[in-house]
Amino acid sequence: MQANEPIFTAALLLLVILASAAAQDAGRPKSGGNTARIGGVDIAIPKDETPQPLVALDSYELGPGDQVAIHVVDQDQIPATPYRIDAAGAIYVPTIGRLQAKGLTAEGLSAALRERLKRVLVDPDVTVSVVEFGSQPVSVLGAVANPGVHQLVGHKTLLEVIVLAGGLRPEAGNSIHITRRLKYGKIPLPDAANDSTGEFSAASVRVRNLMTGADAQENVEIQPNDVITVPLGQPIYVLGAVVHAGGYMLNENEALTALQIMSLAGGLDKMAAPRQARIMRPVANSTSRTEIAVDLKKILDGKAPDVLLKPNDVLIVPTSGKKAATLRTIETAIGLGTTAAATIYRY
Repeated sequence: MQANEPIFTAALLLLVILASAAAQDAGRPKSGGNTARIGGVDIAIPKDETPQPLVALDSYELGPGDQVAIHVVDQDQIPATPYRIDAAGAIYVPTIGRLQAKGLTAEGLSAALRERLKRVLVDPDVTVSVVEFGSQPVSVLGAVANPGVHQLVGHKTLLEVIVLAGGLRPEAGNSIHITRRLKYGKIPLPDAANDSTGEFSAASVRVRNLMTGADAQENVEIQPNDVITVPLGQPIYVLGAVVHAGGYMLNENEALTALQIMSLAGGLDKMAAPRQARIMRPVANSTSRTEIAVDLKKILDGKAPDVLLKPNDVLIVPTSGKKAATLRTIETAIGLGTTAAATIYRY
C-alpha cells in the first residue's frame, strides 16, 4: 500500500486540478458569438446557432425546395441520400415511386411512406427528417446586418426575422416596409393597402413601436415570400459654429427639434451667433431650398418655442463677427503681455 501511495496522491492532485479548471471554464463567458443590433441594443446570439422557432419542427409543413432524409430499417434499396421536393411538391423514392409531400409534416410523410411500403414489407419502420429548409423564403433588404433571403422555420414574427437577419444597422431609418402576396392574405395592419396590380399587400411599421413594444399589433407574423425592406435613415444637418457639425440620422426617431440637434452637435461654439441661425429646407421636386430664420438664443432661454426639423433640413449657426473681433483683440493682448513679461525676465 505504501508503494502505491505516491501514485494515489498524484492521481488525487490531478483530479483536483481538473475539477478547478472545469469550474473556471463554466464561469467564463462564451466567446465567438454573434450579436444583433435591435433599437440600439446588442442582443447576443450564440455562435453557430439560430433563433429557435416558435413552434416545434414537427409542425413544419413541407414544400417545394425542402430536402428530406428517409431511413427505412432493413431496406437497402432506398438510399439514405437527401430527397428534394420538386416544384410540384412531390418526391421520387426508389421502389415506392412518386409521392406528394407538399403540405405534410415529416411525420405525415413518414406515415404516407409506411402505407406505400406495406405493399412489399410487413410493418415497415420509416423515419423522415428535414435536412434543408427551402420552401418558405423571406427576403430582408436594406439596412440590416445580413440582408438576403432567409428561411422561415415555424412561425416567425417581424422582430424575429429582423434578428435572423442580424439586426438593424446604425444608419437604419425609422420605418420598416412589408410587401406580401395577397394569396397569403392582407397584412393585418391599419395602413395596409393593395398595389395597383391587386397581387400584393403593402404596409409600414414604426421601428420605435416595434422595438419598445408600444404597439404589439405591429409585430406581425411573417409569411413565406414576404419582402421586408429597411430603408436608410434620413439625415438632418447642422453646420457652422457648433462643437460637432455634421449630419445626424433620424433612426428610430421620427423627428428632431432644434434643441435636440444642438444637443447632438455638442452645443454652440464660443464664436456662435445664435440669434442669426437659419434653417435651409428643401423644396419638393426641386433642387432649391427655402430659408427659415431661427432665434436659437430665445429657444435656449425658453422665450420661444422649439422648432421641429424635417428630414434633409440644414440648420446653420453663423459665426459672430463681433465675437471674433473681440476674441482676436484678447488673444493679441495676451500675446503682448507674454512678450513683455519675457523681456523683463531676460533683463
